[in-house]
Amino acid sequence: MSRVIPVVAVALVLGGTASHLAAQDSFPSRPPKPTRLAPARFPPFQEMTLPNGLPVVVIERHEVPTVSVTLSFRAGDVTDPVGKEGLAQLAALVLTKGTATRSAEDIAAAIEGSGGRLTANTGDDFLTIQGDALADQVSLLFTLLGDVAQNASFPSKEVELARTRELSALGMSISEPVSVALRYFRREIYGTSMYGRYATEDSYRAITRDDLVAFGQARLRPTGALLVVAGDVTLAQVQALAQQAFTGWTGGMATPPATVTPTAPHGAGIILVHRPSSIQSFIILGNTTITPADPIYYAARVATYVLGGGADSRLFRVLREQKSWTYSAGAALRRYRALGYWAATASVRTEATDSALQEMLHQVQLIQTQLVPDSELAAAKAFLVGSFPLDIETASEVARQVTTTKLLGLDADYLRLYRERLSAVTPAEVRSAAAKLYRPEVRTIVVVGDGAKIYPKLAAIASVRIIGPDGGTMTPDQLQPPTGPAPLDLSRVAMGRDSFVANAGGNVLGWRVTSISRSTDSVMFTDSMALGQAMTRAVAAVLDVATLAPRRVDQTSTSAGQQLEVHLQYAAGRVSGSAILPGHASTSTPAIPRPVAIDTTVAPGTYDGYVLAPLICALPLAPSQSFALNVFSIQTRGIHVITVAVDSAQTLTVPAGTFKAYRVHGTGVDAGLLWYVTSDAPHRLLKSVQPGTPVVFELAK
Repeated sequence: MSRVIPVVAVALVLGGTASHLAAQDSFPSRPPKPTRLAPARFPPFQEMTLPNGLPVVVIERHEVPTVSVTLSFRAGDVTDPVGKEGLAQLAALVLTKGTATRSAEDIAAAIEGSGGRLTANTGDDFLTIQGDALADQVSLLFTLLGDVAQNASFPSKEVELARTRELSALGMSISEPVSVALRYFRREIYGTSMYGRYATEDSYRAITRDDLVAFGQARLRPTGALLVVAGDVTLAQVQALAQQAFTGWTGGMATPPATVTPTAPHGAGIILVHRPSSIQSFIILGNTTITPADPIYYAARVATYVLGGGADSRLFRVLREQKSWTYSAGAALRRYRALGYWAATASVRTEATDSALQEMLHQVQLIQTQLVPDSELAAAKAFLVGSFPLDIETASEVARQVTTTKLLGLDADYLRLYRERLSAVTPAEVRSAAAKLYRPEVRTIVVVGDGAKIYPKLAAIASVRIIGPDGGTMTPDQLQPPTGPAPLDLSRVAMGRDSFVANAGGNVLGWRVTSISRSTDSVMFTDSMALGQAMTRAVAAVLDVATLAPRRVDQTSTSAGQQLEVHLQYAAGRVSGSAILPGHASTSTPAIPRPVAIDTTVAPGTYDGYVLAPLICALPLAPSQSFALNVFSIQTRGIHVITVAVDSAQTLTVPAGTFKAYRVHGTGVDAGLLWYVTSDAPHRLLKSVQPGTPVVFELAK
């Protein structure tokens, strides 16, 4: 027989009364009121100066048994000599790779064996050696820090590895619209002053080991530097360790960098960097602003966040959510020791370039002329103020905050009162700061994209100055790519077999071998590579001897454990065949290769994406020339126009020797294509970048 349990009893079991239970049946109609801002007191710090003039800041935090140490110098990228840009960066990369008494392996084994780390990095203004360790290993950390700061030997082998790594990174960055835009933007707003210069292949190659040694001797000195120690330590402990680690180290830094004067504005025009066949445009606009200690910073910080600081900002909401022109858009306020800048950015669909630019300018104008509504201002300040405690959670984050504050010359109460000063910003102050900082009379606008498609619409907004892929000035009539079959000539291609070494960041990953030979009526091209166990590929192609048009292409490969293959035949205006392409994994099933049938119409003069290397060498390469290639892609089973642009000749050293070479870059695909080819014909491929990866292939023999 069933038993009826009284409702009151049920309510009591659940911890309440029947009336209380009924009240919980529906959700609250309003969100709870926000709690009052909890104090986030920045930990107090103590200061002292060692006998050699080195300032020291100690922040005691005994909650966790870790210690973070930063030793910073006014020796960032701005100190690089003209023609040797990249010197400070190379110095930072090699600084911890050997001393007079310790090899790179010795240093790595000592710090990693203790569970810590020791690195060096550089920015525009400062070079910093940063180390972390458990509290009981802090003595070892100071010993290693003192050794690399005073006795770095800059071993030749490590210098070359660092140079290779930076050249590889540079090769990738110059094919990325964001990097290209930022370079032209900074050069425009800062001119030839220190913040407007940047490293190039020539400047990296001009740097010698002697330059790095001289850099260390001139720039890494205690007077003017800053040592910050945060964590489970005491002032007396740090004083003893620092004096022991830096005994005998004296002197001040060589002549500090000069102050920055903004360049004269070129007017309210647009700089268009032509990136042929690009499927998106990258927009950046802004101008130089203030010195770091300017009291307007707090209101400017809030204004810039409202404009484009996050997913709830105006640029993000309008350009992405309302207009669907972009995946992301934003704005940032950058502080440098001399003179900072602000910038708004967006990567947009090509056809929406002009509309997106006009909307960005409109949103900037609104924040300059209208008061920000209280609700929007409150949300922005809540994020900025509320996220600050996350920036001081660990000892290393505390050390970084103190280091930045001291080196930028901010006031003594900056960290302690940061949240209160942001909270006090009013709508009128936001509008005033925006009007002072976002100055249309000196604003620079840079757009990187396909000039043939976007120039006419941009010219309707403002005057446009066009810069070609090689950095030279272009006229509007030069924007249209050549039409018709590519002017290929087999006599320009070096016959034979070439071997390449594959590396990433100076680490050898694998190899590549290509060969090209001809018979009476055809050309045979093969291309095999292996990148460790991760990926292998073998391509065999038969081409027409007169036109280099593909007849047959076969490819087999392994990738992520999948066996893949492609078999194509080109004849009578069609490409047909079959392929087994990569499958897509899910959370519950592994990736399974998928078979695909191909049967597509192709126009005369269509080439195959696997056979680009010999095609590039067959072009009449010359500085500032550009060519259009119609290429069939197996990934999309469609035709893509790849625009190939040629830069001026430069000296290039690869394992096979030193050559004069053209840098040839292709656009029109998701990842930029980059080749280096001998400037003298018959052309020979010297170096190439694997699209979408940091992998670089260099000719070995």
